[in-house]
Amino acid sequence: SGEFYQRATTEASQATLASVSPVFAVMKLDKEGNTTYFEKKKTELYQELGLQARDLRFQHLMSIATRNNRIIMRMEFLKAVITPEFLLILDYRNLNLEHWLFNELASQLAGEGQLVTYSLPFEFRAIEAILQYRISKLQGRLNTLQPQILETLEALVDPKLLSVDRSKLHILLQNGKSLSELETDLKVFKETILEILDEEELIEELCLSKWTDPQVFEESTSGIDHAEEMELLLENYYRQAEDLANEARELRVLIDDSESIIFINLDSHRNVMMRLNLQLTMGTFSLSLFGLIGVAFGMNLESSLEEDPRIFWLVTGIMFLGSGLIWRRLLSFLGRHLEPPLPPHVPAVLKKSQPAAGRVELKNNLKGETFGLSRSTLTNQ
Repeated sequence: SGEFYQRATTEASQATLASVSPVFAVMKLDKEGNTTYFEKKKTELYQELGLQARDLRFQHLMSIATRNNRIIMRMEFLKAVITPEFLLILDYRNLNLEHWLFNELASQLAGEGQLVTYSLPFEFRAIEAILQYRISKLQGRLNTLQPQILETLEALVDPKLLSVDRSKLHILLQNGKSLSELETDLKVFKETILEILDEEELIEELCLSKWTDPQVFEESTSGIDHAEEMELLLENYYRQAEDLANEARELRVLIDDSESIIFINLDSHRNVMMRLNLQLTMGTFSLSLFGLIGVAFGMNLESSLEEDPRIFWLVTGIMFLGSGLIWRRLLSFLGRHLEPPLPPHVPAVLKKSQPAAGRVELKNNLKGETFGLSRSTLTNQ
């Protein structure tokens, strides 16, 4: 009775676990582009595919792995399982994927699209279609960010502006955050493909037809092995991701340089205002200093000077003349201490004795002044 009770408890627990197993909404596409839709539990799906439960866990945002002659791919929201005969898209009910899944993917797999692998086995077309979708999404994000960032920087980098629009800075901050996320996604994409390119065995495992139909696999219209064609395919999309990363990096450098220009413009206007304030302060000090004479003569004290009508003009002239002279002296003192010092004179003997150092310094100056030029131009200069 104890064994019967233990067996019944085990069956009940297994039934309970099977009932709570997640259900995948599956979209199945075959070689001819025919599409079928169905729902299946995770336990039933990985058993039919000859996989294990952890293979359909999709832990990473991007991954490409092979298990039991199956390719398991994850591209952000896209979860796919590729076999030599069909492609499974799991959890396809996503608003971001509907247009591509229903309008483009089936025709691409059937060889009607613009894929360069239309003459190769089915897994080549499926991998290229998914990689092309991911690259197009990254390219679209960059194309959306680039004009917004350039427009915002053009509005901010203006030497005539005495202040910075906070709304523009807020937009630039949001775009900078989106650009950082794009750079991270591009980095993950490149690292995932590079891990496969560094291992020859992984590249061969992606060629599923090698294990199912070796005769079809050995045939090649270009005269090279299909494993090499898989490597060329991955290298192509790695290079496209590298180009996008370079464009994103240039935008990042442009943002950093523009921030420096903005700070320089603000510091320049701030220095002008501080200089004007200092000049007005010195003028006020000069007038106040010689204004003591007028204060002295304005007291209710009798003397013989107030009877002479010329004393008023004489004292007033001395006050303004003295104030002007002191103000001029203070301005000249301020100018001498605010002007940058002249560079030290280098004797001609030192210039002739150090030609190599001069060339190195000239090259560094050219690099600093010609930001954005090509290497060939710098070498010619």
